[in-house]
Amino acid sequence: MEDQISTLVLHLGSFDLEIPQSILVWFVLCIVFAVFFIVAGKKIEKADPTQAPKGIVYIAEECYNIVNMVCKGNLKETTMHYLPVFGTLILMMGAANLTGLLGLQNPTSNVSFNATLAICAFLMIQYHGIRKAGAKARFKELCEPMFFLFPLNVIGEIALPLSLTMRLFGNILAGTIITMLVYTLIKSLLPIGVIGLVVTPFLHAYFDIFSGLIQTYIFFTLASFFLGQQVATEE
Repeated sequence: MEDQISTLVLHLGSFDLEIPQSILVWFVLCIVFAVFFIVAGKKIEKADPTQAPKGIVYIAEECYNIVNMVCKGNLKETTMHYLPVFGTLILMMGAANLTGLLGLQNPTSNVSFNATLAICAFLMIQYHGIRKAGAKARFKELCEPMFFLFPLNVIGEIALPLSLTMRLFGNILAGTIITMLVYTLIKSLLPIGVIGLVVTPFLHAYFDIFSGLIQTYIFFTLASFFLGQQVATEE
C-alpha cells in the first residue's frame, strides 16, 4: 500500500492491481448496506403493524418513501418490480456522495464508476424495452417518425449513458477539487489561514450534501424516466 491511502495496490505475482480509494469506499458501503437490509428485513418481519414504526423499522420505511418518491411518477404500475434495484442504488449513491464529509474520496468522483452505473442503467432500459414489446417493435420505435432518422435516434439513445456519466462526474469532481483547493490554501497560509475554516462548513454543506443528493436524485429520475418510457403503461 502506498504512503497515502488513496490507492490499494495488490501484488499478484508480476501483476499489480490498483484499487482506488473511491472503489474501496463503495465496497465498504456495499457491506454496510447489506447488513442494514438484512437486519431491517428481520425487524420488519417481526414488527407489529398496529404499532407506529420506530428505530431501524422507521428508518427503512422512510428510505422506502424517499425511493418511491423518486421513481413512482416515472415507473407507475411497474414501480414495485424495479424498486429493489433502484432503491438500493439510490440509497447507496446518496450515502456515497456524503462520504466527502469524512474526508474520503467520493465513489462518484471516479468517471469509471459513474460510467459503469450509467451503462448498466442503459442496458437495463434496452433489455426490458425489447423484452416487453419485442425487438421488432423496438427497432420500429427507433425509426420513428421517419426511417432515415434511425441513426439520429440511435445516437440519442447512446447519449443517455454519456450524459448520466459526465453530469454526475463533473458536478461531484468539481466540488471535490474546489474543497481540496480551499484546504490547500488554508494550509499554505497558516496560522492566518485558520480563518478560512469558517468557510469550509458551507462548502461541505453545498458540495457534499446539497449537490451530492441533488445529483443522486437527477441520475435516478432520468434513469427511471427512460425505463418507464419502455415498460410503463402510457396514460
